[in-house]
Amino acid sequence: MKIQLAESYGFCFGVKRAIKIAEENKNSSTYGPLIHNSNEIDRLKNDFNVALSEDINTFKAGNTAVIRTHGIPKQELSILNERNVNVVDATCPYVTKPQQICEEMSEQGYDIVIFGDESHPEIKGVKSYAVGKVFVVNAPEEVEKLRLREKVAVVAQTTRKIEEYQEIVGRLMATHNEVRVFNTICNATFDNQDAIRKLSQEADVMIIIGGKNSSNTKQLHSISQQYCPDSFHIESQNDLLQEWFEGKKYCGISAGASTPDWIIDDVIAKINSLTNS
Repeated sequence: MKIQLAESYGFCFGVKRAIKIAEENKNSSTYGPLIHNSNEIDRLKNDFNVALSEDINTFKAGNTAVIRTHGIPKQELSILNERNVNVVDATCPYVTKPQQICEEMSEQGYDIVIFGDESHPEIKGVKSYAVGKVFVVNAPEEVEKLRLREKVAVVAQTTRKIEEYQEIVGRLMATHNEVRVFNTICNATFDNQDAIRKLSQEADVMIIIGGKNSSNTKQLHSISQQYCPDSFHIESQNDLLQEWFEGKKYCGISAGASTPDWIIDDVIAKINSLTNS
């Protein structure tokens, strides 16, 4: 069995930065999961005593709250500061950018359209910075249902597919006189998606490693399935099944932006064990 890693995969700049910040703030708590990878969150808890809290009321004056990479709503950040909580912001700079754009453009009288998953913590945070009308769409066809004024500003969730974003922008430009478009999809997302698109056309089985609730990992899996039907999204080596590799000769591997190298190494070792037994 030939095993090949994608040319670009795994930890992005924002995740590496957040992990380093958490490790430097021992005995703290993250407000919400720091990243979408439960195994790495467990490692931070066990090795650095960095706890996880999803209840803002658990943070009192003097506590240290590490803000997750996806950011939090503006109002919740204000609450933490008002309570004199020591706020350590690990929000990815690529997420901070659309937050700032939404705030600035809405203050200038633009309706805001956000391409993303409204239930995702990143989008909840980004949306909260708009001071006027703000709409979230999860697919290009949803644009037609929006009741927008003439001035529109558009941003995207950092992990979405560029092709779908371009279609949304095209639909808006066809019906509105002024559309301000901001490319807020992260470079690492571009690179990882391009790499898996290439590898999945060559491999006969693909393994994509990342949290089940990781948006960017889901996107990688979706792209991979377009070219390699036998594409599987797993969180760790424990999810691997031997039957996936029966009759296969070329296994491609990619990983989401929140997947650490140690999990990837474990998966490769397990695949070697399954295919050489």
